[in-house]
Amino acid sequence: MTSSAEVQTHLIDSAGCEAAGGIMAFVSRRWTSAILLAGARGARRFGEYRRLVDGISDRMLSARLTELEQHGLVHREVIPSTPVQVLYHLTDRGRSLIGAVDVITRLAHAPR
Repeated sequence: MTSSAEVQTHLIDSAGCEAAGGIMAFVSRRWTSAILLAGARGARRFGEYRRLVDGISDRMLSARLTELEQHGLVHREVIPSTPVQVLYHLTDRGRSLIGAVDVITRLAHAPR
């Protein structure tokens, strides 16, 4: 049997609901989840993301990678070489979303 104290820790309040809604809204923006999945499938360089995310423009990919970095889901690493290399890695926070994004993507493609 579940105690009252255990139930209290699992209640969802308004602030929690808004926070969850905010991350869901961000991840559901066009191309965002596809870019996360590409990173989980091994994309590291800009061109690798572009090849894995069919139909995305360079401009949109750049904008979304920047947003993902700002949200702490992707880390951008600049390697000073000739030419300069830029690598993108999912952060722990970004990797923690992959399971949910994958399930939602499969659900979206399943017959109704």
